[in-house]
Amino acid sequence: VGSGKSACNGPCITNWPALKVAEGARPMGNYTIITRDDGTKQWAYKGAPLYYWSKDAKAGDKTGDGVNGAWKVARP
Repeated sequence: VGSGKSACNGPCITNWPALKVAEGARPMGNYTIITRDDGTKQWAYKGAPLYYWSKDAKAGDKTGDGVNGAWKVARP
């Protein structure tokens, strides 16, 4: 279970863009909405903030899985 807070800012957010929340979206089940330090909204799963990996080029890419031993593909 995540902390419900994003710790990815600065250079981190360049490599790992936040999965932003569309206007009017509502939390459902284990998917929640957190507020980033800059005030933007981001999706989280069980409190763990969700991100994209900037080096993935097409749908289905998951080259960020395991980067630095910390980043994992979300598997709900």
